[in-house]
Amino acid sequence: MTAGLTLPASAGSTGDGSAARGGHAATRAALDSVVRDGSPGGIALAELGHTTWSGRAGTSDLATGRTPRADDRFRVGSITKTFVATVMLQLEAEGKLSLDDTVDHWLPGLVTGNGNDGSGIRLRQLLNHTSGIYSYTDDEDFKRREFGTDFLRHRYDTWTPRRIVRLAMTHRPVFAPGDDWSYSDTNYVIASMVIQRATGHSYAHEIEQRILRPLRLDSTSLPGTRTRVPGPSGRAYSKLTGELAGPGGPDSATYDVTEFNPSFAGAAGEVISDSRDLNRFYRSLLSGRLLEEPQLKEMMTTVPIKGMPTFAYGLGLMKMTLACGTEVWGHNGGIQGSISQTMATADGRHVLSVNFNGDWNVHEQRVVDAEFCGA
Repeated sequence: MTAGLTLPASAGSTGDGSAARGGHAATRAALDSVVRDGSPGGIALAELGHTTWSGRAGTSDLATGRTPRADDRFRVGSITKTFVATVMLQLEAEGKLSLDDTVDHWLPGLVTGNGNDGSGIRLRQLLNHTSGIYSYTDDEDFKRREFGTDFLRHRYDTWTPRRIVRLAMTHRPVFAPGDDWSYSDTNYVIASMVIQRATGHSYAHEIEQRILRPLRLDSTSLPGTRTRVPGPSGRAYSKLTGELAGPGGPDSATYDVTEFNPSFAGAAGEVISDSRDLNRFYRSLLSGRLLEEPQLKEMMTTVPIKGMPTFAYGLGLMKMTLACGTEVWGHNGGIQGSISQTMATADGRHVLSVNFNGDWNVHEQRVVDAEFCGA
């Protein structure tokens, strides 16, 4: 799940003014400024070649005053989507599916009703958000239940993928398949169901076997219905405004939302990780360790988005052109109490992961701009 798409400033002059070349002072200042504006605490981890820098700001626990740790684990939200898309592309390379297959080919009758028709939607359109399928996280009842104070009564409820898709099917498509672009969490829940049908295993199992174990991402997990964040970790906080990452007034109540059943997010955003693992994942992905060259090229083939000249979306992968002209790839993610982003240069040599343990008034893009542009 992504708390809206945080976009870079309009493209300006070219060149790399990376903060890594200037002692990370700009990145550190940006991290501090984001915490001053809202989130209780934040962490950042940047890697350039063999050089690593970490920054921390604020607190990870409002009750104890615990300082954030560089190795803290956190819920990554929609960064999960890059893991899912990677598995789908691996399956394509193995001949187990084609991204030109329709949803109905794998899941007949799942996407139907209210103008929805899975026979006209390709798997590729799920991954690049051109399917037109309504995002279940935009449903008003869902938002009240999960992102408003009703969350406190429903935080341990279990959602199944079919229940999620049924909710999405109560809404008409937002456009005909391929006609436009609209971010939809439903797309990736459906993609996870295709992975299960194609492999006989859950998408979580496939991610663990294909990505986590080979890369030794020991701090990364797919919790399913488990409610706790494994340690080391801090606490996570929300204003529960009814909108994920909605603005919260400085005097409004702050709720501890650390523990909850993330099945309502599933393949759209359930992963737990830390900054080191996220950096390693994206470096490995972009350097070609996880995908064959044709599949990596396919993943990085983007669709244009109206009104957003500096932003494009591939297959589970965002491309941003920053104000300094530097092009970065990765994903952002938001879920209750946690806002994250990982971005890297196209070769994976320079990568940054950030996380904030509050989901209101978070401007994480400042840190990305500072790291890669030095301002």
